[in-house]
Amino acid sequence: MGVEENKRVVESMWNCLYRKDFEGVASHIAPDGFYEDVPSPDPGALGPENVVKRLRIGLDPIVRFEHELHRVVAEGDNVILEHTETWHFETGEVLTNQFVTIHVVKNGKIALWRDYWDLNTMMAQAPKWWIERLAKHSESDFGGFRPG
Repeated sequence: MGVEENKRVVESMWNCLYRKDFEGVASHIAPDGFYEDVPSPDPGALGPENVVKRLRIGLDPIVRFEHELHRVVAEGDNVILEHTETWHFETGEVLTNQFVTIHVVKNGKIALWRDYWDLNTMMAQAPKWWIERLAKHSESDFGGFRPG
């Protein structure tokens, strides 16, 4: 696949995520696709089912997303986004965080997805109940590992 096709795969996956269409998200992840939030202490999630499971733990309480895409850089299999997300929680809190996201697309599926963001910025805005929700899960819940 070419660069433009890879960008479309990534754009489509994000569109699914912001609609909370988790089946759609899973359909964009390679069978051995890996997702991680680099600043978080867990080793990420392996495979579409585990990626969605991990995403839902954090994002199910979000009732609305605002997304500002600043730039997209693509070369070969790599698609890199710089973007800002604003999350509106079901209990009224709002969290805004800046991300750089790296995707590697192979054969029309996302093989690698890494989010880079500032842990202190996110935790300073996050509701306490949401942090407690995240803390109830362990790395074994997501089939995670850190690839080389």
